[in-house]
Amino acid sequence: MTITEKNQSKEKLEKAAFILKTVAHPTRLAIIDLLGTQERMSVKELARVLECEQSLLSHHLINMKLKGILRAEQEGQNRYYSLKERDVLKLIACIENCECRM
Repeated sequence: MTITEKNQSKEKLEKAAFILKTVAHPTRLAIIDLLGTQERMSVKELARVLECEQSLLSHHLINMKLKGILRAEQEGQNRYYSLKERDVLKLIACIENCECRM
């Protein structure tokens, strides 16, 4: 393996670790899973469906938006979130299909 290949491999691993750290919470995984089936949802809609306090949900949404997983649009008094990085759904599918014995 060349130095360039090692650097590229390291960069891929760092990117994977960044994504995993960002989504490593049951509420965040639920948000991603839900937004994978909907074009976009308001904070109120997400809070209702996920049965989560709006303030806690907003914390998770803002974190994932800042890290590039989600996008947000403001319409009047409502803020709508959607998946910006749809490939993260592949990660969720992989985890759901994992047969690890832990």
